[in-house]
Amino acid sequence: MPSLLDSLLDQLTRLWKTPHAPRTKRAFRCDCGRPVFFRNSQCLGCNAPLGYEPVLGELRKLQPGSGPGTWRLTGNDSTLQDYRRCANFDSPAGCNWLVPEDAPSTLCVACCLNHTLPDLEDSDNQRYWRSVEAAKRRLISQLLALELPVESRMENPEQGLAFDILRSPAEGPRVLTGHSNGLITLNLEEADDARREEIRKALHEPYRTLLGHFRHEIGHYYWDRLVRDTSWLEPFRALFGDERADYAEAIKNHYENGPPLDWADHHISSYASTHPWEDWAETWAHYLHIVDSLDTAIAHGLDTEDLDFEIEPFTQDDLYDQDDPNADRMLFLINSWVEMITVLNEMARSLGHSDFYPFVMPRTVVKKLHFVNLVVRGAKD
Repeated sequence: MPSLLDSLLDQLTRLWKTPHAPRTKRAFRCDCGRPVFFRNSQCLGCNAPLGYEPVLGELRKLQPGSGPGTWRLTGNDSTLQDYRRCANFDSPAGCNWLVPEDAPSTLCVACCLNHTLPDLEDSDNQRYWRSVEAAKRRLISQLLALELPVESRMENPEQGLAFDILRSPAEGPRVLTGHSNGLITLNLEEADDARREEIRKALHEPYRTLLGHFRHEIGHYYWDRLVRDTSWLEPFRALFGDERADYAEAIKNHYENGPPLDWADHHISSYASTHPWEDWAETWAHYLHIVDSLDTAIAHGLDTEDLDFEIEPFTQDDLYDQDDPNADRMLFLINSWVEMITVLNEMARSLGHSDFYPFVMPRTVVKKLHFVNLVVRGAKD
């Protein structure tokens, strides 16, 4: 009998190679044969310079280009395109992304989204900003792989995306992480692991990470771009609720009175029960978690022996649109995720850690995840 993860990899690899398959490359090799990773700017085996080409989604060995400070990609499919390193390569951000030599900006597609940065004369801010940018690059690389619109305010003043990375002043007020009309604000203190854990415990959250923040807030951005004022709005309201409900009052009620007793039957997290906008953003974030994690598993050839437990799979009846021609692939996605994360949670417990993914997925959430999947796929049409 093949192992669950053997079956998962066979099925997902076959199904995700279709034209609509979202794939974010997470496994790379230098020309010398040594594995290299998304964050690397140099191969630790042969010391060759590396750069990430965001359009191709590839981390490649670099060779000198045709002019000073320019580079070209190595590889059989390489062209004569010259690149520069992102201007933030030598900054505390340590960005390893590449910029076409003839591009109007010296910043890469991820760094050019920054609107406001913290005081980088402060050494703590430098260290925190490096962590923030690493998480943001992972986010942007996935959005590009999903073929979602990623545009700066310079490219699209009306609907472009921007980031304010701010630190609360000593005398207050505290910077609040959030989204407003395409501007995502992140409190730099979230990059302080101890401080972030303190906040997580205070808010009784099972999970809190920089990448999770970015994926949640970008969900609000894409609701504005892909759902509001589109044919998806009424179906959204039927599934998630009416977003015209008083948002400020809903947030106030959540923090004063807590979530409804049955929140776990309908939502991926207690915070998702606050308001339809938050339910969407939480569901969106988990969709990105799931897709990226499975992509990473496949890319690294994850395998295991037979597992001595059974999982009741979700079925087509649990999906939002049972007539979706890609329903089988969505079911493979969800069921494969449940199988894989069950193993990873057990591994975490074996190491004395909390669960990697401390969430339970009710059937209503599967419908919502499928709805997000349909919106993402529709954005490419």
